[in-house]
Amino acid sequence: MIKVTKLNNQEIIVNAELIRFIEQTPDTLITLISGDRLIVKEPMEEVVRRAIEYNRSIRTNFSG
Repeated sequence: MIKVTKLNNQEIIVNAELIRFIEQTPDTLITLISGDRLIVKEPMEEVVRRAIEYNRSIRTNFSG
């Protein structure tokens, strides 16, 4: 799960495993596998970094 901020400053938690793709349009648009879309304040690179960090933490917790 990763925390992101919607344009209205509301923080939300997104299941990083459900992200289909991320676009910079110029706002950051997250599209989930369900087809739902979220526009967030964080730059695309930051959302990707958080998703990668989340994925690494999951693998580390299960392997050790």
